[in-house]
Amino acid sequence: MSALPKIRIRGLTKSFGSKTVLDGIDLDVEAGTSFVVIGGSGSGKSVLLRCILGLITPDSGTIEIDGENVLTATPARRIALIEQIGMLFQNAALFDSMSVADNIMFGLRAKGRGKAHRLTKAQAREQAGDILKQVGLDPTVGALAPSELSGGMQKRVGLARAIAGTPNILFFDEPTTGLDPIMGAVIDGLIVDCVKRLGSTAIAITHDMASAQRIGDQAAMLYHGKLVWKGLASELMNSGNAMVDQFTHGRKDGPIGMELRK
Repeated sequence: MSALPKIRIRGLTKSFGSKTVLDGIDLDVEAGTSFVVIGGSGSGKSVLLRCILGLITPDSGTIEIDGENVLTATPARRIALIEQIGMLFQNAALFDSMSVADNIMFGLRAKGRGKAHRLTKAQAREQAGDILKQVGLDPTVGALAPSELSGGMQKRVGLARAIAGTPNILFFDEPTTGLDPIMGAVIDGLIVDCVKRLGSTAIAITHDMASAQRIGDQAAMLYHGKLVWKGLASELMNSGNAMVDQFTHGRKDGPIGMELRK
């Protein structure tokens, strides 16, 4: 028998009023792999992540983590399953009122697993400094406010907070948005290193094709709420699927463009 997927989604649907955003999504993400979801704005990528995180309740379908349906689990068990997930938000989403170290300490305490929730403030601050080193920042950065950091540094701190609780699952929401190509490649490299070091399962959503190929093992494309293609991330630029090829190469003409002109 094959190993149980870390995340297994079947028949997932979600509508907002008359607009169907997710339309029967079936998706398996194997343990220890990095899965990338691409698609245009409004294709349902962020809603998919938010459904798995429990921030949005789907209309129908199942979401399983380690074989347990998150949607039908008891509240306590649902929290325990969701606590496996660390999240890097699109704009880092750091708390402006907290120092960098306090942001990371929040990530440590929020998970509540193992000894993390029993750390003293001094121990948590020391651990925050160690985590900053893992994302290529000096521990002295911990004393700064997020507003004192560049965009690339904020992304690194966001990544540090995401991995602080040693999560089994990591989500990345447009991790290279707002970064220049060089800094984007740096962030992607850090993501790959962190995922491998933790042995985590990762899902990333992105418009950046270079990023998708750098951080992904598997990939899929969402279009009008449906997964229209699944395959290796290395095949994104040569998928053989007309919609994927048009999107990844940024072509004006094709099945997507024809529809937009109607």
